[in-house]
Formats: sequence, structure tokens, C-alpha cells
Amino acid sequence: MPADEPYRTVAGPGDARFEIRGSAFVGHVRPARSVEEAESIVGTISTEYADATHNVPAYRVRADPLREWASDAGEPSGSAGKPALNVLQQEDVENVVAVVTRYYGGTNLGVGGLARAYGRGVKVALEDAGVVEAVPQESFVVTVAYDDSGTVRGILESAGEAVAFDATYEETVAFDVRAPKAAAADLRDRIRSATSGRASIEY
Repeated sequence: MPADEPYRTVAGPGDARFEIRGSAFVGHVRPARSVEEAESIVGTISTEYADATHNVPAYRVRADPLREWASDAGEPSGSAGKPALNVLQQEDVENVVAVVTRYYGGTNLGVGGLARAYGRGVKVALEDAGVVEAVPQESFVVTVAYDDSGTVRGILESAGEAVAFDATYEETVAFDVRAPKAAAADLRDRIRSATSGRASIEY
């Protein structure tokens, strides 16, 4: 998994609902940039649907190495978490977390029926979210005196739409920058050169 190569992920949040033999299922997918963010999303959805019978989570997050995790969340072993994670693997999406919520309807679905239902929950939520190709990003903060802030802003603005930044003007000026990994080092070098090394850059 080269750190600077494009990868598949979700365009945004996705949700889809369906019923099987009386049980209601709600599939949720969300983008997540880290394991911590993925686990926070799992907690948020599980709390929001605390009245459900089960909230089955799975995620794949770009790290070194790729982090994959799933839980059956009280369903029979192998009937829920693994089928949910399998869909993320088959669709080859990363930086994504899925939770499939189930409200039990009184009819047992069996291990095979559950596996199909939880897999479907992730698949339809992915379809609702949409899958896109993304470029790995890197974040860093550039802090400069006011005299250099115009120079830094000019460099960042000329870098194109792939580079995003927010500027905070206080005693000094801090630029919170997100740039493609492949371009980030060159961008920092340009800022250091243009400010004669006066810019403070933190990762």
C-alpha cells in the first residue's frame, strides 16, 4: 500500500434501510481517516441506535499496516462482523467505517441468513454513499510573522485545488495545511525558501 498512491473510499456518509422476515436493518457507512475516528463513529452510531438489538461494526483504515476490524456484536460467531468486513474488502475501500443496525423481528434468520443480511447492509450503504478515488493527504502547520504571511498564502493559493488551508491571525499567522503526500515536501521546501527559513513548520 504505497503511501502516496490513490485509493478508493466513500464520497461521504451513506445510509440504507431494508427488512428481512420482520427484522429491520439499517446500514451506515462513514469516512474515517484514523482508527480513533472510526471507533468514535462506531460509538456514536451505537449510541444513536441504542434501542436496536445489534449494532455490528467493521472498518478498514489506512495506516502502516492497513487496519481492519469487525465485531459480531452479540450475533452468532462469524455471522455478522466478518460478512460486513468482507464487503469493504471486496469493494476495496479504505478509510471507511460501517455499522449495520438490526432490530430483531421475531424470526431467526440462521447464520447464513444473517451473513447475507449484514453484507447487504454494508453494500447498500456504500451504494448510497458513493465510492470515489482519493489521494492520500498530509497535514502540517506553518507559523510565520505577519510580514511573511502574504508570501506563504500566495504559495498555498498557487498550489491549486488539491491543497487546502485555514489561516489563523493572532500574534503570528498560522496556516493549517492539508496537501497531497506526493506534493507536501516540495510545498514545505518552497515555503522555507521563500521565507528564508523564518517559517516554523510542524507536523
